[in-house]
Amino acid sequence: MFEFSQYLGFLLFLTILTIGFWLMFFLVGFVSYWVTGASWEMFKEKRAKKRQEEQSIKY
Repeated sequence: MFEFSQYLGFLLFLTILTIGFWLMFFLVGFVSYWVTGASWEMFKEKRAKKRQEEQSIKY
């Protein structure tokens, strides 16, 4: 059978694996949210600049 130290090592391994999984899960969600928001803001800025240039040409 297993000794107590082997049992603690296995529990430590599972703990680190679980923490790593949830950290990866959080970072993937956060990074995708960040990239999407930054892209949307850049798109809105370009659209506003284009509209402003079109209005300055008309008048």
